[in-house]
Amino acid sequence: MALVGLEELRAAQRRIAGVAVRTPLLPAPWAEDGHRRLWLKPENLQPTGAFKIRGAYNRLAQLTAAERARGVVAQSSGNHAQAVAYAARQLGITAVIVMPDGSPEVKVAATRSYGAEVLLVPAAERDTRPAELVEEHGYVWVPPYDDPDIIAGQGTVGLEIGEDAPDELDTVLVPVSGGGLIGGTAAALKLTTPGVRVIGVEPELAADARESLRAGELRPWTTQERYRTLADGLRSPVGVLNFAHLQAYVDDIVTVTEAEIRDTVAVLARRGRLVAEPSGAVATAAYLHRAEELRGPGELRGRCFAAVVSGGNLDPKLLSELLTA
Repeated sequence: MALVGLEELRAAQRRIAGVAVRTPLLPAPWAEDGHRRLWLKPENLQPTGAFKIRGAYNRLAQLTAAERARGVVAQSSGNHAQAVAYAARQLGITAVIVMPDGSPEVKVAATRSYGAEVLLVPAAERDTRPAELVEEHGYVWVPPYDDPDIIAGQGTVGLEIGEDAPDELDTVLVPVSGGGLIGGTAAALKLTTPGVRVIGVEPELAADARESLRAGELRPWTTQERYRTLADGLRSPVGVLNFAHLQAYVDDIVTVTEAEIRDTVAVLARRGRLVAEPSGAVATAAYLHRAEELRGPGELRGRCFAAVVSGGNLDPKLLSELLTA
């Protein structure tokens, strides 16, 4: 199985320039404890509020004229949905998005605001309905993560971290769901910044990636199991191509609890002045709550971290609830 290489990553970086924001690495002095430093990669500042615009635009920009005329279909709980809708509007392409009927209303509304047609379905049908629509209408399917162009687009996050990182950076923390973000980011970092550890972070209630990585094979969890977590953007199963990238480039995966995720959303808002959805807060949560698990081999390991804040599409009511808890 061919992995995404540096050539594909660099091409994606050129392709998305001027569409996706080149987010900075922000210092987080409020998180220093005398022994460790933290930098944040705020992908919540993207035009659609999450990193997904990188992969979606990289995929759609490569469609032929005939494919663009057919329109596209995608499935998502919200962030890929918005990214595909946004990219499709930029490129003049009709988009239909299949979303679970339990998706946050703020994400559904935003997807519709970009001109896409939204179809709400039961969660168990989210990943099967697009294939039916392709058969019925001839749409081009734009998968949320298990696709080399999507992986390469998301991997531009890793290229930017490698270009902007301080010399002492030794560990990068990345949220894990389907695996597009961590797969691409890990590939980019390992290919350009040797010696940096890449550690994935996922909720304890949706820890199929950690179990799979440690078992050396995909160990899928049921939809019902994965949908228990508040982090709605991290409920997808790990993709096959994505898992190959995890095995090749990811050093480890740790998990965080629901309470730790909730706490970190509030901390990022109050101390970091960043609005992060629960899915976007997990990497920072690992830094704040899993120090012992993140300590690497060698005296200097686990001293300087970068954490990807993957998205900020948070329902205002939930944000209010988490800030007043």
